[in-house]
Amino acid sequence: MSRNVYINAISAFLPNEPVSNDTMESILLQVTPRPSRVRKLILRSNKITSRYYAIDPDTGLATHNNAQLTAEAVRKLGAQGCHLNTIEVLACGTTLPDQLIPNHALMVHGELKLPPCEAVATAGVCLSGTMSLKYTYMSILSGLNRNGVATGSENVSSLMRGHLFTEEIESQNRQLEKSPEIAFEKDFLRWMLSDGAGAAWLSDTPNSDKNKISLRIDWIHQKSYAGELDACMYAGAEKRKDGSLQGWREYLPQEWLEHSIFSIKQDVKLLNDKIIDYTVTRPLQELVEQGRVRPEEIDWFLPHYSSDFFRKKVDIGMRLAGCEIPQNKWFSNLSSKGNTGSASIYIILEELFHSGRLKKGARLLCYVPESARFSTAFMHFTVV
Repeated sequence: MSRNVYINAISAFLPNEPVSNDTMESILLQVTPRPSRVRKLILRSNKITSRYYAIDPDTGLATHNNAQLTAEAVRKLGAQGCHLNTIEVLACGTTLPDQLIPNHALMVHGELKLPPCEAVATAGVCLSGTMSLKYTYMSILSGLNRNGVATGSENVSSLMRGHLFTEEIESQNRQLEKSPEIAFEKDFLRWMLSDGAGAAWLSDTPNSDKNKISLRIDWIHQKSYAGELDACMYAGAEKRKDGSLQGWREYLPQEWLEHSIFSIKQDVKLLNDKIIDYTVTRPLQELVEQGRVRPEEIDWFLPHYSSDFFRKKVDIGMRLAGCEIPQNKWFSNLSSKGNTGSASIYIILEELFHSGRLKKGARLLCYVPESARFSTAFMHFTVV
Protein backbone atom coordinates (compact mmCIF):
# COMPACT_ATOMS: atom_id res chain seq x y z
CA MET A 1 0.00 0.00 0.00
CA SER A 2 1.40 3.39 -0.94
CA ARG A 3 1.91 5.82 1.89
CA ASN A 4 2.25 9.59 1.86
CA VAL A 5 3.71 12.00 4.39
CA TYR A 6 2.39 15.51 4.90
CA ILE A 7 3.55 18.70 6.58
CA ASN A 8 0.41 19.92 8.32
CA ALA A 9 1.81 22.85 10.31
CA ILE A 10 4.94 24.99 10.26
CA SER A 11 6.12 27.48 12.86
CA ALA A 12 8.96 29.94 13.31
CA PHE A 13 10.35 31.60 16.41
CA LEU A 14 12.56 34.67 16.16
CA PRO A 15 13.80 36.01 19.51
CA ASN A 16 13.29 39.57 20.74
CA GLU A 17 12.86 42.55 18.43
CA PRO A 18 14.34 42.83 14.93
CA VAL A 19 17.85 44.28 14.87
CA SER A 20 18.75 46.87 12.24
CA ASN A 21 22.06 47.22 10.43
CA ASP A 22 22.85 50.34 12.44
CA THR A 23 22.37 48.68 15.84
CA MET A 24 23.75 45.17 15.31
CA GLU A 25 27.34 46.01 16.30
CA SER A 26 26.19 47.70 19.50
CA ILE A 27 24.44 44.43 20.47
CA LEU A 28 27.20 42.06 19.37
CA LEU A 29 29.77 44.56 20.71
CA GLN A 30 32.89 45.80 18.98
CA VAL A 31 35.94 43.58 19.03
CA THR A 32 38.33 46.56 19.03
CA PRO A 33 37.91 50.22 20.02
CA ARG A 34 37.02 51.06 16.45
CA PRO A 35 34.03 49.62 14.54
CA SER A 36 34.52 46.72 12.16
CA ARG A 37 36.03 47.81 8.85
CA VAL A 38 34.20 45.10 6.86
CA ARG A 39 30.69 45.34 8.34
CA LYS A 40 29.24 47.82 5.85
CA LEU A 41 30.91 46.03 2.95
CA ILE A 42 29.35 42.69 3.94
CA LEU A 43 25.92 44.19 4.61
CA ARG A 44 25.92 45.98 1.28
CA SER A 45 26.57 42.64 -0.40
CA ASN A 46 24.16 40.41 1.55
CA LYS A 47 21.31 42.99 1.56
CA ILE A 48 20.04 41.80 4.96
CA THR A 49 18.28 44.75 6.60
CA SER A 50 17.06 43.13 9.83
CA ARG A 51 17.72 40.01 11.84
CA TYR A 52 17.17 38.62 15.35
CA TYR A 53 19.52 37.87 18.23
CA ALA A 54 18.86 35.95 21.43
CA ILE A 55 20.56 38.80 23.30
CA ASP A 56 19.04 41.41 25.59
CA PRO A 57 20.15 44.70 23.98
CA ASP A 58 20.19 46.47 27.35
CA THR A 59 22.19 43.95 29.39
CA GLY A 60 24.05 42.07 26.67
CA LEU A 61 22.99 38.79 28.30
CA ALA A 62 21.49 35.84 26.46
CA THR A 63 17.70 35.64 26.50
CA HIS A 64 17.48 32.08 25.14
CA ASN A 65 19.79 29.16 24.60
CA ASN A 66 19.50 26.94 21.52
CA ALA A 67 17.21 24.36 23.14
CA GLN A 68 14.90 27.11 24.38
CA LEU A 69 14.67 28.69 20.93
CA THR A 70 13.74 25.32 19.48
CA ALA A 71 11.20 24.59 22.20
CA GLU A 72 9.48 27.91 21.51
CA ALA A 73 9.09 26.99 17.85
CA VAL A 74 7.61 23.60 18.79
CA ARG A 75 5.18 25.23 21.23
CA LYS A 76 3.95 27.43 18.39
CA LEU A 77 2.92 24.22 16.60
CA GLY A 78 0.71 23.54 19.59
CA ALA A 79 -0.87 26.95 19.12
CA GLN A 80 -1.75 25.85 15.57
CA GLY A 81 -3.72 22.88 16.88
CA CYS A 82 -1.05 20.16 16.94
CA HIS A 83 -1.28 17.83 19.95
CA LEU A 84 2.27 17.97 21.27
CA ASN A 85 1.71 15.25 23.87
CA THR A 86 1.19 12.76 21.03
CA ILE A 87 4.55 13.36 19.32
CA GLU A 88 6.12 10.04 18.32
CA VAL A 89 9.38 11.34 16.82
CA LEU A 90 11.23 14.56 17.68
CA ALA A 91 14.12 15.21 15.27
CA CYS A 92 16.18 18.34 15.87
CA GLY A 93 18.92 19.76 13.67
CA THR A 94 21.34 22.54 14.56
CA THR A 95 24.86 23.66 13.79
CA LEU A 96 26.04 24.25 17.34
CA PRO A 97 24.09 22.77 20.27
CA ASP A 98 24.42 24.29 23.72
CA GLN A 99 26.72 21.51 24.92
CA LEU A 100 28.76 18.56 23.64
CA ILE A 101 26.68 16.04 25.61
CA PRO A 102 23.68 15.35 25.79
CA ASN A 103 22.54 15.77 22.22
CA HIS A 104 20.39 18.70 21.13
CA ALA A 105 17.14 16.75 20.62
CA LEU A 106 17.28 15.38 24.16
CA MET A 107 17.72 18.89 25.54
CA VAL A 108 14.76 20.14 23.50
CA HIS A 109 12.66 17.19 24.67
CA GLY A 110 13.60 18.00 28.25
CA GLU A 111 12.82 21.69 27.75
CA LEU A 112 9.34 20.81 26.45
CA LYS A 113 8.71 18.23 29.19
CA LEU A 114 6.85 16.04 26.73
CA PRO A 115 5.87 12.39 27.28
CA PRO A 116 8.41 9.76 26.17
CA CYS A 117 9.13 9.73 22.42
CA GLU A 118 11.95 8.98 20.02
CA ALA A 119 14.42 11.90 20.04
CA VAL A 120 17.05 12.20 17.32
CA ALA A 121 19.65 14.92 16.74
CA THR A 122 21.05 15.58 13.27
CA ALA A 123 24.46 17.21 12.90
CA GLY A 124 25.73 19.58 10.24
CA VAL A 125 25.13 23.22 9.38
CA CYS A 126 22.24 24.28 7.13
CA LEU A 127 21.54 20.67 6.14
CA SER A 128 21.09 19.57 9.75
CA GLY A 129 17.59 21.07 9.67
CA THR A 130 16.83 19.43 6.34
CA MET A 131 18.09 16.06 7.56
CA SER A 132 15.91 16.25 10.68
CA LEU A 133 12.97 16.75 8.31
CA LYS A 134 14.11 13.82 6.18
CA TYR A 135 14.53 11.54 9.20
CA THR A 136 11.00 12.32 10.35
CA TYR A 137 9.69 11.87 6.80
CA MET A 138 11.40 8.47 6.43
CA SER A 139 10.21 7.33 9.84
CA ILE A 140 6.59 7.98 8.88
CA LEU A 141 7.01 6.80 5.28
CA SER A 142 8.32 3.45 6.54
CA GLY A 143 5.29 2.98 8.77
CA LEU A 144 7.32 2.97 11.98
CA ASN A 145 5.55 6.11 13.21
CA ARG A 146 2.43 8.08 12.35
CA ASN A 147 3.59 11.58 13.23
CA GLY A 148 6.65 13.56 14.16
CA VAL A 149 8.14 17.00 14.63
CA ALA A 150 11.26 18.20 12.81
CA THR A 151 13.18 21.33 13.75
CA GLY A 152 16.06 23.51 12.70
CA SER A 153 17.54 26.13 15.02
CA GLU A 154 20.53 28.38 15.51
CA ASN A 155 21.86 30.44 18.41
CA VAL A 156 24.95 31.64 16.61
CA SER A 157 25.08 35.03 18.36
CA SER A 158 26.45 33.22 21.40
CA LEU A 159 29.72 32.80 19.47
CA MET A 160 29.82 36.21 17.78
CA ARG A 161 29.84 38.62 20.71
CA GLY A 162 32.84 40.90 20.77
CA HIS A 163 34.20 39.99 24.19
CA LEU A 164 34.83 36.42 23.01
CA PHE A 165 37.66 37.71 20.80
CA THR A 166 39.38 39.81 23.50
CA GLU A 167 42.08 37.27 24.29
CA GLU A 168 42.94 36.84 20.61
CA ILE A 169 43.37 40.61 20.15
CA GLU A 170 45.47 40.93 23.32
CA SER A 171 47.62 38.02 22.18
CA GLN A 172 48.25 39.77 18.85
CA ASN A 173 49.24 42.93 20.68
CA ARG A 174 51.63 41.05 22.94
CA GLN A 175 53.29 39.40 19.94
CA LEU A 176 53.29 42.65 17.92
CA GLU A 177 52.51 40.56 14.85
CA LYS A 178 49.23 42.00 13.66
CA SER A 179 47.05 45.05 13.93
CA PRO A 180 44.37 44.57 16.57
CA GLU A 181 41.51 43.12 14.52
CA ILE A 182 40.09 39.68 13.97
CA ALA A 183 40.75 37.87 10.72
CA PHE A 184 38.34 38.44 7.83
CA GLU A 185 37.14 34.82 7.80
CA LYS A 186 35.82 35.35 11.36
CA ASP A 187 34.55 38.92 11.04
CA PHE A 188 32.77 38.04 7.78
CA LEU A 189 30.32 35.71 9.51
CA ARG A 190 29.53 38.12 12.35
CA TRP A 191 27.54 40.18 9.82
CA MET A 192 26.02 37.23 7.98
CA LEU A 193 24.43 35.00 10.63
CA SER A 194 21.63 35.36 13.17
CA ASP A 195 19.35 33.44 15.52
CA GLY A 196 16.03 31.69 15.04
CA ALA A 197 14.20 28.37 15.08
CA GLY A 198 11.58 26.62 12.99
CA ALA A 199 9.49 23.49 13.42
CA ALA A 200 7.25 21.34 11.23
CA TRP A 201 4.53 18.83 12.16
CA LEU A 202 4.57 15.77 9.90
CA SER A 203 1.81 13.18 9.68
CA ASP A 204 0.69 10.21 7.59
CA THR A 205 -2.62 12.02 6.93
CA PRO A 206 -3.24 15.56 5.65
CA ASN A 207 -5.13 18.18 7.64
CA SER A 208 -8.72 17.04 8.22
CA ASP A 209 -9.90 20.66 8.22
CA LYS A 210 -10.68 21.38 4.56
CA ASN A 211 -9.90 25.06 5.15
CA LYS A 212 -6.28 24.22 5.95
CA ILE A 213 -3.59 23.26 3.47
CA SER A 214 -0.95 20.57 3.86
CA LEU A 215 2.27 19.98 1.96
CA ARG A 216 2.67 16.47 0.62
CA ILE A 217 6.35 15.55 0.66
CA ASP A 218 7.12 14.11 -2.76
CA TRP A 219 10.84 13.59 -2.19
CA ILE A 220 13.91 14.89 -0.34
CA HIS A 221 17.27 14.60 -2.11
CA GLN A 222 20.60 15.16 -0.39
CA LYS A 223 24.13 14.79 -1.71
CA SER A 224 27.59 15.38 -0.22
CA TYR A 225 30.68 16.36 -2.20
CA ALA A 226 33.03 16.17 0.78
CA GLY A 227 35.09 13.58 -1.06
CA GLU A 228 36.10 16.21 -3.62
CA LEU A 229 36.66 19.45 -1.67
CA ASP A 230 38.17 20.68 1.59
CA ALA A 231 36.15 22.18 4.43
CA CYS A 232 34.89 25.68 3.70
CA MET A 233 33.22 26.72 6.98
CA TYR A 234 34.35 25.38 10.33
CA ALA A 235 34.41 25.92 14.09
CA GLY A 236 36.40 24.23 16.82
CA ALA A 237 39.35 23.92 14.44
CA GLU A 238 41.88 25.82 12.37
CA LYS A 239 42.59 25.19 8.70
CA ARG A 240 46.10 24.08 7.83
CA LYS A 241 47.93 25.17 4.68
CA ASP A 242 47.22 21.79 3.07
CA GLY A 243 43.48 22.32 3.55
CA SER A 244 43.05 19.83 6.39
CA LEU A 245 41.55 20.83 9.74
CA GLN A 246 43.38 20.73 13.05
CA GLY A 247 40.71 20.18 15.69
CA TRP A 248 40.40 21.78 19.10
CA ARG A 249 41.69 18.66 20.89
CA GLU A 250 45.11 19.30 19.35
CA TYR A 251 45.44 22.74 20.99
CA LEU A 252 46.18 23.70 24.56
CA PRO A 253 43.27 25.34 26.43
CA GLN A 254 45.06 28.70 26.37
CA GLU A 255 45.38 28.43 22.59
CA TRP A 256 41.59 28.01 22.32
CA LEU A 257 41.37 31.61 23.54
CA GLU A 258 44.38 33.06 21.76
CA HIS A 259 43.20 31.80 18.37
CA SER A 260 39.41 31.96 18.98
CA ILE A 261 39.37 28.29 18.04
CA PHE A 262 35.64 27.93 18.72
CA SER A 263 34.61 30.89 16.56
CA ILE A 264 33.02 30.16 13.19
CA LYS A 265 35.29 30.74 10.20
CA GLN A 266 34.58 30.85 6.46
CA ASP A 267 37.00 30.25 3.60
CA VAL A 268 35.41 32.96 1.46
CA LYS A 269 37.48 32.29 -1.68
CA LEU A 270 36.55 28.61 -1.70
CA LEU A 271 32.92 29.55 -1.07
CA ASN A 272 32.77 31.93 -4.03
CA ASP A 273 34.63 29.56 -6.35
CA LYS A 274 32.69 26.34 -5.71
CA ILE A 275 29.32 26.88 -4.00
CA ILE A 276 27.21 27.23 -7.17
CA ASP A 277 28.73 24.39 -9.17
CA TYR A 278 28.61 21.93 -6.31
CA THR A 279 25.31 22.84 -4.65
CA VAL A 280 23.23 24.04 -7.62
CA THR A 281 24.37 23.04 -11.09
CA ARG A 282 25.69 19.51 -10.63
CA PRO A 283 22.97 18.10 -8.35
CA LEU A 284 20.13 19.95 -10.10
CA GLN A 285 21.26 18.74 -13.52
CA GLU A 286 21.01 15.16 -12.21
CA LEU A 287 17.49 15.78 -10.93
CA VAL A 288 16.41 17.31 -14.25
CA GLU A 289 17.91 14.45 -16.25
CA GLN A 290 16.15 11.93 -13.98
CA GLY A 291 12.83 13.70 -14.57
CA ARG A 292 12.38 14.47 -10.88
CA VAL A 293 12.46 18.22 -11.49
CA ARG A 294 10.51 19.72 -14.37
CA PRO A 295 11.09 23.47 -14.14
CA GLU A 296 7.95 24.38 -16.07
CA GLU A 297 5.85 22.61 -13.40
CA ILE A 298 7.37 24.43 -10.40
CA ASP A 299 5.07 27.12 -8.97
CA TRP A 300 7.32 28.25 -6.12
CA PHE A 301 11.10 28.07 -5.74
CA LEU A 302 12.31 28.54 -2.15
CA PRO A 303 16.08 29.04 -2.09
CA HIS A 304 18.14 29.32 1.07
CA TYR A 305 21.19 31.35 0.14
CA SER A 306 23.39 33.08 2.68
CA SER A 307 23.58 36.41 0.88
CA ASP A 308 21.76 38.26 -1.88
CA PHE A 309 25.19 38.27 -3.53
CA PHE A 310 24.41 34.67 -4.55
CA ARG A 311 20.89 35.20 -5.91
CA LYS A 312 21.97 35.93 -9.49
CA LYS A 313 24.65 33.25 -9.28
CA VAL A 314 22.04 30.65 -8.20
CA ASP A 315 19.89 31.70 -11.17
CA ILE A 316 22.80 31.27 -13.57
CA GLY A 317 23.69 27.89 -12.03
CA MET A 318 20.09 26.70 -12.45
CA ARG A 319 20.03 27.76 -16.10
CA LEU A 320 23.24 25.81 -16.70
CA ALA A 321 21.51 22.77 -15.17
CA GLY A 322 18.57 23.15 -17.56
CA CYS A 323 16.28 24.37 -14.80
CA GLU A 324 15.21 27.94 -15.49
CA ILE A 325 12.57 29.14 -13.01
CA PRO A 326 11.44 32.78 -13.43
CA GLN A 327 12.32 35.13 -10.58
CA ASN A 328 8.63 35.93 -9.96
CA LYS A 329 8.28 32.36 -8.70
CA TRP A 330 11.09 32.73 -6.15
CA PHE A 331 10.29 33.27 -2.47
CA SER A 332 12.87 34.37 0.11
CA ASN A 333 12.74 36.38 3.33
CA LEU A 334 16.51 36.67 3.82
CA SER A 335 16.43 40.47 3.90
CA SER A 336 13.95 40.68 6.80
CA LYS A 337 14.60 37.47 8.76
CA GLY A 338 18.34 37.07 8.24
CA ASN A 339 20.42 33.97 7.58
CA THR A 340 19.50 31.50 10.32
CA GLY A 341 21.35 28.47 8.96
CA SER A 342 19.49 25.22 9.58
CA ALA A 343 16.35 27.14 10.58
CA SER A 344 16.23 29.22 7.39
CA ILE A 345 14.24 26.83 5.21
CA TYR A 346 11.64 26.41 7.99
CA ILE A 347 11.36 30.19 8.41
CA ILE A 348 10.99 30.66 4.64
CA LEU A 349 8.38 27.89 4.42
CA GLU A 350 6.49 29.18 7.44
CA GLU A 351 5.96 32.62 5.94
CA LEU A 352 4.79 31.28 2.58
CA PHE A 353 2.66 28.52 4.20
CA HIS A 354 0.67 31.11 6.19
CA SER A 355 0.57 33.77 3.47
CA GLY A 356 -2.60 32.56 1.75
CA ARG A 357 -0.68 32.40 -1.54
CA LEU A 358 -0.41 28.61 -1.77
CA LYS A 359 -3.16 26.99 -3.84
CA LYS A 360 -4.14 23.34 -4.15
CA GLY A 361 -1.88 21.51 -6.56
CA ALA A 362 0.96 24.03 -6.41
CA ARG A 363 4.42 22.50 -6.56
CA LEU A 364 7.28 23.78 -4.37
CA LEU A 365 10.98 23.21 -4.92
CA CYS A 366 13.28 24.00 -1.97
CA TYR A 367 17.04 24.43 -2.24
CA VAL A 368 19.33 24.19 0.80
CA PRO A 369 23.12 24.31 0.32
CA GLU A 370 25.78 23.75 2.93
CA SER A 371 29.28 25.18 2.61
CA ALA A 372 30.81 23.62 5.73
CA ARG A 373 32.01 20.84 3.46
CA PHE A 374 30.07 21.19 0.25
CA SER A 375 26.76 19.35 0.24
CA THR A 376 23.25 20.20 -0.85
CA ALA A 377 19.58 19.27 -0.58
CA PHE A 378 16.54 19.75 -2.78
CA MET A 379 13.00 19.05 -1.60
CA HIS A 380 9.78 18.82 -3.62
CA PHE A 381 6.36 19.40 -2.06
CA THR A 382 2.81 19.57 -3.45
CA VAL A 383 0.05 21.62 -1.83
CA VAL A 384 -3.02 19.52 -0.92
